[in-house]
Amino acid sequence: MNAHEIDYEIHGEEMQFVSVVLDPNEAVVAEAGSFMMMDPDIKMETIFGDGSGQDTGVLGKIFSAGKRILTGESLFMTAFYNIGATRRSVSFASPYPGKIVPIDLSEKGGKFICQKDAFLCAAKGVSVGIEFSRRLGRGLFGGEGFIMQKLEGDGMAFVHAGGTMARRELSAGEVLRVDTGCIVGFSQTVDYDIEFVGGIRNTIFGGEGLFFATLRGPGTVYIQSLPFSRLAGRVLAAAPKGGGKDKGEGSLLGGLGDLLDGDNRF
Repeated sequence: MNAHEIDYEIHGEEMQFVSVVLDPNEAVVAEAGSFMMMDPDIKMETIFGDGSGQDTGVLGKIFSAGKRILTGESLFMTAFYNIGATRRSVSFASPYPGKIVPIDLSEKGGKFICQKDAFLCAAKGVSVGIEFSRRLGRGLFGGEGFIMQKLEGDGMAFVHAGGTMARRELSAGEVLRVDTGCIVGFSQTVDYDIEFVGGIRNTIFGGEGLFFATLRGPGTVYIQSLPFSRLAGRVLAAAPKGGGKDKGEGSLLGGLGDLLDGDNRF
C-alpha cells in the first residue's frame, strides 16, 4: 500500500470522535482544528499541502496547497507521527453534531468525492485535492455543491456528516435528487449534476433554493440531514437583536418588542 495502514475506533453517538491507532513510524494527516488528544510519542508537525508525496518539488507543493485554497481550506495540514517503539493513538473530534464516516479508498476504486468541508482526517499518503466540474450548470449554479474535494489513494479516510447520515446504494441509472448542501460525498462512479427546480411558485415561494443536485448511479451516496450552512443560518436567525436583549422565543411581541425597547433611539 502507498498510504499507511491504520487502525481506528469511532466513539460516541451525536458528538463523535475517532481514535486512530498508529504503529511505529505510521502517520495520519488532519485538517487544522480537528485534533482532540494524543498519547506520548506522537509527534505533531504542520505540513504544506496534504503530505501525500504526489506533488514533488517546490512548485508541486505550492500547487498542492493552492488547490486547498480553492476549497476554502487552510494552506496547511497537520501530520501526527508515531515516533515511539509501541502502538500509540491520536484522536480527532467532529466539528459539530453528526456522524464520522470511515471511507476505505481501496474499496472505492482509489477515489472518493466529498463536500469541501466534510474531510476530517486520513492515513498519510492519501491525496486531498479538488474535483473540478466540466459541466456549465454545476459551475454557474452549484453553490455549496460545486467545488467538491476528492480523496485519492488506497488508505483510510474519515469524513463528517452533520445530523443524521443516510447511505444510499444507487443501481445503474437510478436517480436521487438532493439539496446541494446535504451531500456528504459519493463514489467516483456516481454521475453528478445540478438541476433547476422549475415552476414560478417554487422559484419565488418555495424557500428551498432554485437548484438541487441530481445523483445518478451506480454507486454509493452519503447524505447528511444537517449541513453546517443550514445550522449556522438557523443560529444566526435566532440570535438576539436590539442591543442583545432577548424577548424570548415565545414572545408575542417579537420584532415589535424591539421597537418598544427603551434603548432604541429614533
